[in-house]
This record gives sequence, C-alpha cells and structure tokens, in this order.
Amino acid sequence: MKGIVFTEFLEMVEDKFSPEMADKIIDASKSLSTDGAYTAVGTYHHSELIELVSHLSEETEIDLALLVKTFGIYLFGRFVALYPGFFEDNKGTFGFLQLIENHVHVEVKKLYPDAELPTFDTNLVNDHHLEMIYQSKRPFAPLAEGLIQGCMDYYNEKIDIQTEDLSGGENKHVKFSLIKH
Repeated sequence: MKGIVFTEFLEMVEDKFSPEMADKIIDASKSLSTDGAYTAVGTYHHSELIELVSHLSEETEIDLALLVKTFGIYLFGRFVALYPGFFEDNKGTFGFLQLIENHVHVEVKKLYPDAELPTFDTNLVNDHHLEMIYQSKRPFAPLAEGLIQGCMDYYNEKIDIQTEDLSGGENKHVKFSLIKH
C-alpha cells in the first residue's frame, strides 16, 4: 500500500483528534516497519494501516469501519487538493466514478508504478442508478465507500449508497449501488 495513504491517515488523526492521539496509536502499534515514520512515496504492508486504525478505534471507541469510511471521505478531499487536474471538469459523481478504472488508475500507475490498486467496474444502469463493483486483495471496502461519499460531497449531489458484500464479510469484493434522488 502506498505511503500517501499512511501519511494522510496520520494527518487526519492529527486534524480530527490530536497530534498526541497520532503518537499514541503509533506507540501502541508494535509491528510497524518504520515505527510510524512513513513517506508518501514509500510502500508498506496494509496490515500496518489496519493496526493503526484498530488502535484509533480502541482509543476513541468509534467503530473501526466507520473510522475507515471517515478516512475515505477525508482522503477524497486531499486527492482534490493534491491532484486538482482530475477534478477540473464537472463530471458529477457518476461521471467521475466511471473514470476511475480506465483514467484515474492509469494516471496513478504512472506516478506509482508499483501501486497495487483495487478494481472498480461500473455499470450505468440509467441516469439515476450506477452500480460499482469493488475488488481488492485488501479489506478496504469501507475506505472505497468513504471515497465515494467524498466524491458525492465534492459534487454536492444527493445519492443513496447501498452496499452488498460479495466476499462474505471480508470487505474485499463489494457491490455499491448508487441511486440519485
């Protein structure tokens, strides 16, 4: 998993909780390869992020999946700030989400050739309904859901998200059904 995810997660913890909370969850995490000193361009095992989020959940008594989804919303905002070129055309939520696999991920691979990205297959059922299938080796469907929510917030659209875990609760293969109001 790319280091930018780790650095942004720790920034979110400092922003939404405190720098002391970030230090506390790093100190509680015993299997971090870098003792919590991540670089945006580095590559780290996803289990380290899971460990950090788990400790944050313990400290805050906030559900782990909710924390990961909240991070996804935060991360989308950071992507808008860091990579504004992806968001210059007002494509709307459905338009943008349909570009992820064949446009956004292609550009990400140019920046980070060793990135192991999830796949997002989309099916525009009609103008008010988009289906999106998330598949990954890692259990981060709540992160994907947060990114989708962040996209909806960015485009200021009212859309309901229904999720169906096709991986038996592992959060590795999930169908998102997005219905516009």
